[in-house]
Amino acid sequence: MKRLDVICLGELLVDMISKDGGKTFTCCAGGAPANVAVACARLGLKTAFIGKVGDDQFGRFLIKTMSEAGVDVDGILKDKIGTTLAFVFVDETGERRFEFRRGADANLKPSEIDREKLAGCRIFHFGSISMICEPSRSATLKAIEVARKNGAIISFDPNLRLNLWDSETKAKRMIVQGIKMADIVKMNDEELRFLFGEDIERGVNKVLRYARRVFLTLGPKGCYYAEGDQRGYLGVPDVEVVDRTGAGDGFMGGAIYGTLKGWDVRKTAIFANAVGSLVVTKIGAMPSMPTLEEVLKFIKNQKIRLDF
Repeated sequence: MKRLDVICLGELLVDMISKDGGKTFTCCAGGAPANVAVACARLGLKTAFIGKVGDDQFGRFLIKTMSEAGVDVDGILKDKIGTTLAFVFVDETGERRFEFRRGADANLKPSEIDREKLAGCRIFHFGSISMICEPSRSATLKAIEVARKNGAIISFDPNLRLNLWDSETKAKRMIVQGIKMADIVKMNDEELRFLFGEDIERGVNKVLRYARRVFLTLGPKGCYYAEGDQRGYLGVPDVEVVDRTGAGDGFMGGAIYGTLKGWDVRKTAIFANAVGSLVVTKIGAMPSMPTLEEVLKFIKNQKIRLDF
């Protein structure tokens, strides 16, 4: 079997995006791990996705979208339960509010995981939403076990959506469990405060007890990166914000790309920051993921001094 650069597992859903308070919606493919998969594929990485969609029109649309983006879709299964929908309400500043109709993604079973494919990937990426309930929680844990056993780097982005969890306590417990299993962790500053209730550097130090490389996205303030003694802040490039949906997922894809290229954490963060910045200039997540050429051109035009 051909060796893969990245396998992402988790929710693949339809984002129903409204910028007028719910009067009209634009239908886009989404789901954080799926967005990351597309980001990686658009950057030229050999990428596959593992998950479930409904055996319905939405599910067929999602599989087609992922395939057209260059993602290996053999691991996307169909279920009699309907495809998961996320209603995304975007305000005039680009900030988002989410409401979910959970469906097929939560019904992925451990027995449905392609272990042979997992054994051949360089990075395995997951989020916390697939850990909310069974059977997808056990499927996620099994996939991590198989990937790690075969030498993969484990990447984790919590993508906290509290309204999907039974309680804050359970959300914290499962996300911390995810951190403990990961080599690379990306989260935002709100998620860090939710977990640890501390300032950035203290919170990041707690994450670094387990992960070796940490990225913290700070919205319009940029990002913070840390690995060993190498730490720092990066400002965000000046772009016109159209829709923030998928910005963090694009950043995550950039972080995975830089890690696989063997770049140090700062160079990786600069590249990831550029990917995330380009995503917000368009509406929707997957349609906004840039190619490698677009990212490198953006870095050059922004006069970011770095040897790429």
